[in-house]
Formats: sequence, structure tokens, C-alpha cells
Amino acid sequence: MDNSTIYVRERGNLRRVSDIVLAQPKPVSSCRRTNPFVLRKEHFIFTYNAEGSLRYTTKSLFDITLLFVADNIHHVDSLVGFPDQIGDRLFAAAEENRVFLNADISSKALQLFSDAYGEMVLGSLCLRNRFPLLHERMNEIKTFHSLKSLDLFGCRLGDDHEIFQHLTSSSLASLKQLSIGGNKLSDVGLQRLTAPIRMLRKGLDCLQLLDVSYNPISVRALRYITCFPKLENLDVSGTSLKLGTGLKTNIWDLLGLIYSEESLDSFDHSRCKTEGWAEQVVNQWETNNSQMPEQKKIDESRTSALRFFGRQKFVRDVLNAAPLVCESEEEAKRERLHFFRPAANSHIPQKETPSTTTNQQGKPSWHNIKKRQRQSERRDSSSQSPPTKRLPSSALTAEDLDLLNNY
Repeated sequence: MDNSTIYVRERGNLRRVSDIVLAQPKPVSSCRRTNPFVLRKEHFIFTYNAEGSLRYTTKSLFDITLLFVADNIHHVDSLVGFPDQIGDRLFAAAEENRVFLNADISSKALQLFSDAYGEMVLGSLCLRNRFPLLHERMNEIKTFHSLKSLDLFGCRLGDDHEIFQHLTSSSLASLKQLSIGGNKLSDVGLQRLTAPIRMLRKGLDCLQLLDVSYNPISVRALRYITCFPKLENLDVSGTSLKLGTGLKTNIWDLLGLIYSEESLDSFDHSRCKTEGWAEQVVNQWETNNSQMPEQKKIDESRTSALRFFGRQKFVRDVLNAAPLVCESEEEAKRERLHFFRPAANSHIPQKETPSTTTNQQGKPSWHNIKKRQRQSERRDSSSQSPPTKRLPSSALTAEDLDLLNNY
């Protein structure tokens, strides 16, 4: 097959396939005869019988075909429609052949499986304090578009990182849990992250849990989080926010969340794991990176970082920075600021909703917000300018417009 033409029958039509170079067979042993009719060794399974004699059995045609497709996975157009059982075995065969360690074809191969099998390839990804892995495998990580949980705690993202645009794209529409704590993310960074959502009204529609702890954010950042309509749990521990009646009132009025006296189990790191077919692939990436020669790994990492970020001083500061860790468990527990959305039939204390009146204590504050919106709409209707062409002042600012131009 090295020099012959390849034809493919597709939907009843026979077509010629050009410019496809199949993977070369594995190198054979030097003691093997050059007779072309000698069967390939990898097509047999060698075992020993009870007497200790060597015996072999042939592999099934399915297994032989599976290995052939795994070796040439970068030539496959689509796996959509193939049963999950075949996809699982094909992914395992490609992983065994270390296909996903090849930077030239790993992204295309993972995209192929993600398009066909979605969440089964990877439904949860934990990169907590694994900044080198995030940097080295950014292209591959972007192919996991069916994630429901993503932990980027301590990945040194800063205020302007490439992954921000990926988080707010349609690729992660199913994401429910996001942890971006410990990344030196300020109000400006959170504004930049949520700008596409607040302006274009799409992205992270299903987000239910958000962890922005141990970031230098202030009360101003709370209004940027209001763009998540289904947010139920929020962690702002270790930030510039201080627990008090004012903070509880602001978070309740803006987000409809109340303070939790006890730490929420949903923010426990032990619950975040990498789950899916690609779990071992992620481990292979990290193991392969750690086995590189130390000096070569440092040089390549610094060179790639300079090319990736484009700012030498910033990269030098990032690479030399120490990962964020809590000083002690007692301090971490003392500074826990967890907020959650109460049940619909639960009673909200009066101190949590000071905007309610005595005859409206059972109603949450979003009723009053709707009233204010209707009143403002009536005032706007009396003016000459049509309301459809106007946006709330809190939605678009000069900084937001600059960000929109960047996108």
C-alpha cells in the first residue's frame, strides 16, 4: 500500500483519496525474514500453555482494524454516529499508541473525539495549581467543549489571559462549575472576563458555581457577576470584601444570594476531579513534561511563554511567582465567605433584605427591582427617544466599549 492509490466507497460512490500518507508499520525485528508473506507479529497474541510451550492466536479483524485506525487517526474525518463502545476502544488504542502526546496531531485527534462523544471524553477538568500544564497544552484543552466543571485555581491567569475568550465562547456553554481563584484577578480582569456576556448576552448561561476567592477584587466586581442568571453558589474568601451587613445586603440585592454560616461542601477541592476518557491523557501530559531534562524544560518553557504572552517582563514575574497557598487551615476557615441561593420557600431574614417593606417581607428584592425597572420604562416612554435603542447605564461604560472593540 506504500505506492498504490487509495479508493474509498462513501454513500455508494467510489472516490479517490489523495495526499494521504499512512503511518509506517512498526519496525520489525532484525531476525525476521524479508519474505513479504510472513505475517506481521502485532497481528498475533503470544501466550504459554500449561506445559510451558509457546503458542499464539490470531487477533480478530476488528482489533487489527482498530489499531490501523488508531495509527492513522489524524486522517479520520468524523466519528459522529459511531457507537460509544467503538469510540471508547478506539480512544484507548490511540492513547496506548501515545497519539495524544504528539503535538502535531493531538489537537485534531481530541477534537475528533470531542465532536462525536462530548462529555464522555472529558466532563470535568482539574488544573488546580498546574500552570505549566495549562500553558503547554492550551490548544488541546480548548478542544474539551463539553466540560461541566473546570478548576483553574492558582494557574496565574492575571487580568488578561487567552483562556478568558475560550471561557465565554459557545464551546463551554454547558459549564456549570468554574474556579478561577488565586489568579491575581482584579476588578478589571473580572470586567474583561464578563464583558462578552454582559454585552452580547450569551456565554456561561448554565454557570451555577463560581469561585473567585483569593483574588484582589472589591465590591465593585459584584456587579460584573450579575450576568450569570443561574448562579447559585459564590466563594469570595480571601478577597478585599469584608463580612458585614453591607456586604450581605449588596450580594442579596445584586445576586439573590445569602451568606452561609458553614462552609459549603460544593467548594471542597476533593470534589473536583478530572473525569472522562481523557483522564489518563492529562496525566500523560504532566508525566511527560516532568520527565524532560530540567534545563531544556526551563528554556523551552520560557521561550514558549515569551511567544505566548508577548511581554518579557510580565512573563518573568509570572514564572518567578510562587503559587498561592493558605497559611493555615484555621485562617482559611476563618476567612470563608460562601454565599448560596436559598430555596424558594425558605424565609429570608429582614436584615438580609432591608429594601422590603413590612407588607412585602415574603417577597425577595427582585420584585422591587422589577418595579423600579417598570417605573424607569414609563419615564423613558414619556421621552422622545425610543427605549429600544437605549441600554442601562450599568450595562455599557467607556471601558466596556473599549473591551468590545478588542473582541
